[in-house]
Amino acid sequence: MKPSKKFIRTPLAAIAAGLLCSSVWAADPFVVKDIRVEGLQRVEPGTVFSYLPVKVGETFTDDKGADAIRALYNTGFFKDVKVESDGQVLVVTVEERPAVSQLEFTGIKEFDKDALKKSLKAVGVAEARYYDKALIDKAEQELKRQYVSRGYYAAEVITTVTPVERNRVAIVFNVDEGQVSKIVQINIVGNQAFKEKDLREEMQLSTPNWLSWYTKNDLYSKQKLTADLEAIRSFYLNRGYLEFVIESTQVSITPDKKGIYLNINIREGQQYKVASVKLAGELLNKEEELTKLVNLKIGDVFSSAKLTESTKAIADKLGAYGYAFAAINPQPNLQKDKQLVDLNLIVDPGKRTYVRKINVSGNAKTRDEVIRREMRQLESSWFDSEKLKLSKDRINRLGYFTDVEVNTEDIPGVSDQVDVGIKVAEKPTGSLSLGAGFSSTDKLILTAGISQENAFGTGTSIGLNVNTGKTNRTLALSNYDPYFTEDGISRFTEVYTRTSRPLYYLGDSEYKIVSTGGSFKLGVPYSEVDRVFFGLGIEQLKMETSTNTPDRYNQYVSSYGNSNMNVPFTIGWSRDARDSALIPSRGTYQQVNFEYGTPLADLQYYRIYYQHQYFYPFSKGNILSFNGEIGYGDTYNKKPFPVTKNYFVGGIGSVRGYMPGSLGPSYTNSLNGAITPVGGSSKLVGNVEYTFPVPGSGVDKTLRIFGFLDAGNIYDGVPDFAGLRTSTGFGLSWISPLGPLKFSYGFPLNTKPGDRLQRFQFQIGTAF
Repeated sequence: MKPSKKFIRTPLAAIAAGLLCSSVWAADPFVVKDIRVEGLQRVEPGTVFSYLPVKVGETFTDDKGADAIRALYNTGFFKDVKVESDGQVLVVTVEERPAVSQLEFTGIKEFDKDALKKSLKAVGVAEARYYDKALIDKAEQELKRQYVSRGYYAAEVITTVTPVERNRVAIVFNVDEGQVSKIVQINIVGNQAFKEKDLREEMQLSTPNWLSWYTKNDLYSKQKLTADLEAIRSFYLNRGYLEFVIESTQVSITPDKKGIYLNINIREGQQYKVASVKLAGELLNKEEELTKLVNLKIGDVFSSAKLTESTKAIADKLGAYGYAFAAINPQPNLQKDKQLVDLNLIVDPGKRTYVRKINVSGNAKTRDEVIRREMRQLESSWFDSEKLKLSKDRINRLGYFTDVEVNTEDIPGVSDQVDVGIKVAEKPTGSLSLGAGFSSTDKLILTAGISQENAFGTGTSIGLNVNTGKTNRTLALSNYDPYFTEDGISRFTEVYTRTSRPLYYLGDSEYKIVSTGGSFKLGVPYSEVDRVFFGLGIEQLKMETSTNTPDRYNQYVSSYGNSNMNVPFTIGWSRDARDSALIPSRGTYQQVNFEYGTPLADLQYYRIYYQHQYFYPFSKGNILSFNGEIGYGDTYNKKPFPVTKNYFVGGIGSVRGYMPGSLGPSYTNSLNGAITPVGGSSKLVGNVEYTFPVPGSGVDKTLRIFGFLDAGNIYDGVPDFAGLRTSTGFGLSWISPLGPLKFSYGFPLNTKPGDRLQRFQFQIGTAF
């Protein structure tokens, strides 16, 4: 005879049933011979068995029944759970929660729907998950929070839950965004020493202006307000107001939720000057050296920024001696009656530290070796902050990374060791281009090019360029190895054949220059930033001319013949003290190059070239940069200077707003009046550029705006300032997936008759 179910509840089971909307039938303990699960639709029986606290062959009790109900209910899969006994068979009856079959939004304009789905998934609401009313309420609040963060304080969210077949529900969030709430007025109360206008300029938040559509700074944000209050506090502390206090802030919204008013109440206090500066603590017998690093002097108006710079400089200096965790604690003592402050800097160098390991990350392509060979801070050596900074600059100067972060990592349980982490963000360093075109003059043109600055992640650069056009035909192969030897001697090799016919479109179909040759150059480092170069090349030049060819080219043929050899010897020097080769923000770059046409060949000439660049950073990613170039060439055998070695100026690489290479001496074709630049033996170029991030992008380095002032020209003989062409303008630089790009729009300032203008220009980027 089959045993009947027992319906006696124990107190514990009754409590569980009341709290969890479930029931359990009280029974005498028994050994479970089988377990049967009823009511499942989508959940697998194995999932239920895994949560049950009792197995077949074990003794079932009321306590285990209550535990089973609690465990199954807490999974979130079920809205009701019953545990019963049928003889020695344990029966678990469940009622599953509905599953979310569809999640939709209506009325959404401000946000991307896919992005909203991701944010709701974080709070537990997503398609295919189980429906939970509490989580839906939480999702509504998350949606409202997202809108408030964008300034939509009037946004309303109504959720519709519609049952569908197979125990599922469709959820629709109906959103009425309303109008965005904008800051109507910002009031700063209590300021006496400074105008309210000056204080508001320190803030990100602002009333609507012509850039608000992009910056969104007219939309209230608690995070931005906190940052603004700190900016105002820093403004006063940097000007000696040590007792400055922000007493209160009030944020109020209009009844229609369209306007926001900010009121900031401050108390300035008195301005303090420095009465004395003393260093105390453990100074390691370097008090005089450390004192020189303090920017604040007696009689100066106190500045929190200068104090921070001083403490950082002292900590960095101690770091150079191996004290990685040096702490400098400023203790200002105010003489309120005299409005003076005594500064005591308590120095605690801590323990001397050495580096256990150097960890490199972020280099998916670049080999560790390429990064590690630039490190001047070594493993198992004393920590040195100056060597660590130098290492970061050297890695940046490789030009393979958009960002390099260097940090120290504590080792748990060890007080005198650190690990150094090098995290890099790689940029694309290679490009492949294939193209074909057709014109009535050039007919079929095929072009192909491949260049890779960091081939296979080895740090070696290779390049192959092919062009089949009639005006310019090229086949060139180049290779650069920065570590040809372990000591860092670099090697550059190139072989090429080039045909140039720049006068082809001007009616001179016979003119062309064919050059075939190669070069070899070694670079020898003799300091961390200095390198000398030695190179030798060989080149055969063939020139064909006609009566329409410019006189300078015909004179060249008369002096040197239609075919001649050139064996140039080069020697040079460079000093690269920039913080980055890709996006320099501080430091200098200089190079000198001397090229000498040896008597071993027909061309006996010399050229000398000098370039100097300087980068000065301002706050918030603003950079002022200067570039100067001068080149001069002549012969030592009383023959004319070879036109094949002429300099050319004009375009985005030198003087923007003018066509590339168009400045200086030119030739006018007698048949059609076309003007052709022929270059000159010397050049002079100067550039000033001010670069800043796109407004609203923080200090983003990959996308920046710049303004410029350029000057330059080409000369025959010694260059001077006479006849300089100048231009000004603006542009955009972008570290794109295709490589560094630079776009500019120039306004020539002093054009002369015959100047050829080109206002919009672009190039694959260089510093200028």
